[in-house]
Amino acid sequence: MSGLVDSTVQVREGEELDSKTLEPYLRSELGIGDGSFSIEQFPGGHSNLTYLVRLGDREFVLRRPPFGSKVKAAHDMGREYAILSHIHGVFPPAPEPFLYCEDESLLGAKFYLMERIEGVIIRQDPPEGFNPSEELVRKTCESLAVNLARLHAVDWRAAGLESLQRKEGSFIQRQVEGWHRRYHGSQTDDIPLVEEVYQWCRENMPGDVGAVLIHNDYKFDNIILDADDISRVVGVLDWEMSTIGDPLFDLGVALGSWVNPDEAEGATASRGFFTRLPGAITREQFAEVYGKESGLDVSNIHFYYVFALIKLAVVLQQIYYRYHQGLTKDERFAGMIFSVRLLAERAAAFIEKGRM
Repeated sequence: MSGLVDSTVQVREGEELDSKTLEPYLRSELGIGDGSFSIEQFPGGHSNLTYLVRLGDREFVLRRPPFGSKVKAAHDMGREYAILSHIHGVFPPAPEPFLYCEDESLLGAKFYLMERIEGVIIRQDPPEGFNPSEELVRKTCESLAVNLARLHAVDWRAAGLESLQRKEGSFIQRQVEGWHRRYHGSQTDDIPLVEEVYQWCRENMPGDVGAVLIHNDYKFDNIILDADDISRVVGVLDWEMSTIGDPLFDLGVALGSWVNPDEAEGATASRGFFTRLPGAITREQFAEVYGKESGLDVSNIHFYYVFALIKLAVVLQQIYYRYHQGLTKDERFAGMIFSVRLLAERAAAFIEKGRM
């Protein structure tokens, strides 16, 4: 499957980087005086922007905040760079970071540079010629669950990440209240179901079951798979929201983007095709594989799944807010308000159902 390695596209309008200032800076900082220079953009992602920078015979990935975002805490390049600096050595799928730039005069924002990990990224639509066996699909699904459990087993204290932990109060309570505030800070439409779901979450919050390093956006399009064996995870991207928190919360976030094989396209905000292929496992089976690998009781995963849906609704609301305010021209964001409604409806339906 080497032909399926994640590729780049031309930089989207309005998201161009100033190569006249960036090129000499990178050449000076990295000590690469010779060779060509080029910038392309990775097509996926709705939050921080990701570019492929070719400098001489080397390739780097540049990450910067989205243009026009008002949620500064969610796009802290220094924080993400520091996290990668600490965990790359203890969790190899995390990319190695090389350079962090605080000088906003270069690109209009802080940014950092990291290694490019080549491989396959499963996005919304199947690439041409992509026809894995049922066994390979199952193994790939299960490997994502196992890899998440291995991330949660990282000794984050030994890795020097104590500063990420907030010791006061409940992690789950902070999440419920914090994401509700973020919704009001970016609200554009009146969607009563959002408030109803948040009220249910307040009334049904479980206690924290532990404190581990969580990714907080663990899903297929943030995972790089080995092109020679897609059941092997070789990279985990987008660490912008990672922190020290409850492991079942992170499992819920992963399940929030997981579409069961028997669910029709359009049933959720996710359009990912892979989990509908023959051999794919369900959310329940994903949780079971994770529970077996981690040793944690996953029987109360219903709450975490419901909250993951409404959290994702708020993430999309924040992105839509930027488009609604004219802060981005990316037409992918124009219909996201409909996904916000859909996720709120789905969360409410699963509250009524009483199980994931």
